[in-house]
Amino acid sequence: MSILIQNGLVVTSTGSYTADVYVEDGKIKSIGTDLDCAAETVIDAKGKYVLPGAIDPHTHLAMPFMGTFAQDDYETGTIAAACGGVTSVVDFDLQQKGESIFEAVERKKSWARDKVAVDYSLHPAIMDPRPEVIDEIKTAIREYGTPSFKIFMVYDFRVDDATMIKLLEQTKKYGGLVQVHAENVHIINHLNEEFENKGTLSPYYHAKSRPNIAEEEAVFRAIKMVEITDSRIYIVHLSSKEALARVKEARDKGINVFAETCPQYLLLDEERYKEPEFNGAKYVMSPPLRTKESNKALWDGINRGDVQVVATDHCPFDFKGKKDMFGTDDYKKIPNGAPGIETLLMLMHSEGVARGRISLEKMVDVLSTTTAKMFGLKNKGEIRVGKDADIVIFDPDLKFTITQEKLHMNVDYTPYEGMEITGMPVEVYVRGKKVSKWKNDHVEFVGEKGYGKFVKREPLIK
Repeated sequence: MSILIQNGLVVTSTGSYTADVYVEDGKIKSIGTDLDCAAETVIDAKGKYVLPGAIDPHTHLAMPFMGTFAQDDYETGTIAAACGGVTSVVDFDLQQKGESIFEAVERKKSWARDKVAVDYSLHPAIMDPRPEVIDEIKTAIREYGTPSFKIFMVYDFRVDDATMIKLLEQTKKYGGLVQVHAENVHIINHLNEEFENKGTLSPYYHAKSRPNIAEEEAVFRAIKMVEITDSRIYIVHLSSKEALARVKEARDKGINVFAETCPQYLLLDEERYKEPEFNGAKYVMSPPLRTKESNKALWDGINRGDVQVVATDHCPFDFKGKKDMFGTDDYKKIPNGAPGIETLLMLMHSEGVARGRISLEKMVDVLSTTTAKMFGLKNKGEIRVGKDADIVIFDPDLKFTITQEKLHMNVDYTPYEGMEITGMPVEVYVRGKKVSKWKNDHVEFVGEKGYGKFVKREPLIK
């Protein structure tokens, strides 16, 4: 299959230029002006952007949590990704008690087999850190193709500081990366007990029970573990200006701390928890939404380079039937998570680029190029000769109103209902195969489930 994309604005993380892009056998073969290539499909992209597909490195597909499951499985979740211009996902793989890392990876791969519509990889989450599991880190990095490992500083399956140090040492040795959900569990437990005693248990108090200081302290402590091991760490879903300040301080001292944030922490704030009729439960996620001051600080952090990646933490639960299953009288029983995989690119363009908060090149950097480099996806993340033809043809002027009925995520709401968007993907390709296209007033899936493949990732640069 060969494709010639003509006259589009090719966008990279360092600049943009008008050019033709020739694709053959799933790879980008040539980039230049007035390419003379005989192609089976010719696309005139004049007036449109030619972007590398977005990579979402933070998803929870089919994840068991709080007595239920995240509703998007590998089929519905990756179809939604394809329709949003996300051409690769790196999904979290929660190791179960007694499992090896290999068993956890193979279990999750079996769930994905014959279902995925875009390419994917896995981050093992270390939840049972037995000595033999710590020893398996080397093999996971070098053989399984999974060089990044998540740990939690909160929840019942959290790791202690000693385990964090061991993981940081192992990943430093073999070219891996520790990712951490950083919140102080003791602060949260103390406030939960306080609100329980007072009977203040509406969704708003979910945010109050997980204050900025809980994230700030945990980020600071994780940084100290990096400092003592001379390793590196990646803070997932950074949400507060205070925690960002700790990241910046560390980076200014040369400590290898990296950070990701998500659209919800850039665009939404804690006032959403006050919506009537239990609607605030739609935004119950951890960390919670913060203030407009934190929104602005995170945009500034992206521009400064202290936040390197924007991901989604996609973890959808129906508002009717799951969010309200046990939690109508107690925020602690509301499943934590929200949908977002399909709206990542459109939100970052419309609310970031179109509003002048970030440049087009910075958008490509935090959604594609740096993400690929951070996680060892050597053939992804750039419009460059030799890379996989994961390409989004994007109309920067196309208007779209976000509404759940026009999206593909397997959930009954979106946090962005009614938002007017400027700029949408009009054609999306994964390794040269078209997987979605704009039709009438929405994006339509035209790919096939099972086309996506597991990508072994490279060990990271030491």
